[in-house]
Amino acid sequence: MRAVVYESFGGPVTVEQLPDPVPGPADAVIAVESTGLCRSDWHGWMGHDADISTFPHVPGHELAGVVREVGADVRRWRPGDRVTVPFISACGSCLSCQAGDQQVCSAQTQPGFTHWGSYAEAVRIQQADVNLVALPEAMAYDTAAALGCRFATSFRAVRDIGGARAGEWVAVHGCGGVGLSAVLIAAAAGAQVIAIDLNDEALALATELGATAVVNGTGVDTAEAVRTLTGGGAHLSLDALGHPATAASSINGLRRRGRHVQVGLLPGAATPLPMGRVIAHELALLGSHGMAAHAYPEMMALVSSGKLRPDRLITRQIGLAGAAEALPLMHTSAAAGMTMISPAAG
Repeated sequence: MRAVVYESFGGPVTVEQLPDPVPGPADAVIAVESTGLCRSDWHGWMGHDADISTFPHVPGHELAGVVREVGADVRRWRPGDRVTVPFISACGSCLSCQAGDQQVCSAQTQPGFTHWGSYAEAVRIQQADVNLVALPEAMAYDTAAALGCRFATSFRAVRDIGGARAGEWVAVHGCGGVGLSAVLIAAAAGAQVIAIDLNDEALALATELGATAVVNGTGVDTAEAVRTLTGGGAHLSLDALGHPATAASSINGLRRRGRHVQVGLLPGAATPLPMGRVIAHELALLGSHGMAAHAYPEMMALVSSGKLRPDRLITRQIGLAGAAEALPLMHTSAAAGMTMISPAAG
């Protein structure tokens, strides 16, 4: 198969011919029709994720495609099935999985991190009966792939973890794929959304997706701006970027008894947070880490009905060669929205 590959952290990223993946007894091999260019894959390439420990390595973790082959123990899926998958592949048997919390499975695997990922013509998904999600016939592969990491993570972070309600103020710090997804989902829930970013193009797209107000954080105290716009602070705030400054600003922009949800990864050293404010204002600090496959039906139904439009987040399509060029530049790219990769496009 053709795949995007790198041989060292921060090293050259190229497209190479690699052996096709082979399924284990409980696994499935998916022919990749679409996969998302995600900042988490850039973090992996930089060496920020301890799960990547052997080379060569193929990134990619949000995908949609067609089942090519299944292991002998797989019962729910057959070649030809159209599927997507959460970026976390759960084991299905640990205590967390038995409780329905596959998104925090203690034995989880992740394509693109624990093993070769989906920037390729094919990818192996472990424990297929636990992790694959069927696609509605009318759903495009690009739309389905956009769900797997950023959109599904934001859906659960906004609705289930953050508990966004109609009429509340929701602040979203960082308008990449996760943040723009959160803007769209919170606005669809009837919340008043403030989008915060340094990129005017991303803020313009946030407005199109339903943001009530936007804040360009260049040289601005964003927490103070949020408190001013909301008359005292947001009810719910998300750090969708993953940076000490945005995490602290998210917390400082909350009203009393507000809720902060940390979605963006915070690699590296410990992150100082304004814990005095957390105590004095009885703030809730919450984490959100993806969404289990069994929780997809509600989100799928909202997408199929047109009430949620993740396709509006997609602004660019590229092939594997374009992905190899784009991955090392993600931390400097000013492009707004999601970029989807089609292996068939070259």
